[in-house]
Amino acid sequence: MPRGLDLLAVDDLQVGYGKIQVLWGVSLRLAAGETVAVVGSNGAGKTTLLRSIAGLLPPVAGRVVFRDRVLGRLPAHEIARRGLALVPEGRELFPWMSVHENLLLGGRLCAERLRVAENLEWVYGLFPVLRERRRQSASTLSGGEQQMLAIARALMSNPSVLMLDEPSTGLSPRVVESIFEVIAGLAQRGATILLVEQNVYLALAVADRAYVLERGRLTLEGTGQELIEHAAVRQAYLGVAEG
Repeated sequence: MPRGLDLLAVDDLQVGYGKIQVLWGVSLRLAAGETVAVVGSNGAGKTTLLRSIAGLLPPVAGRVVFRDRVLGRLPAHEIARRGLALVPEGRELFPWMSVHENLLLGGRLCAERLRVAENLEWVYGLFPVLRERRRQSASTLSGGEQQMLAIARALMSNPSVLMLDEPSTGLSPRVVESIFEVIAGLAQRGATILLVEQNVYLALAVADRAYVLERGRLTLEGTGQELIEHAAVRQAYLGVAEG
């Protein structure tokens, strides 16, 4: 699909857990070939947003449209099969299975089965350490290696949209830098990415566009650079006091 055509549209999404509403009328757009970040503090509703798009949390109201089709209440596995891949916060790997087996499970969602071997070589190229560890169980990997495996597993399905939920959580600065270099590289190659991240500067630095989510509501939007330079963002999230 050519760059610039909307792949994903979220319209007036309202989501909650039981009687506790978390998202209040969230609307956003993601175009083909675009990297969009949603940033904000802990508890703002960022993870809830991705989980609802992925079909893990049904909306109270509003809708999610993917490739001009309303997803409605499709089950999560069907949404994933249609091309929306979520790398969840906490990674959610199969710890007793090997790196290679985890990747092959991701490949089961690939519509073109002949591409699985090709994809495997590609993700091993992106993350060489996974090739070295391919026979190890996922539970024996470091936190950074597990995050690499979670991203690689999602990429095995050839997703139309890669959704990343807090990929920097719990990782050392050096590993975070490495992970974001890969994200930036995917973006430069034309991948379509929806990134949720608490590390606001890193997220905005790789984003074409971004939204600020506060207490379940979108309060700002703009290009990544515009939000880096926005006084409210600099003060609230980047630790820069405007004089």
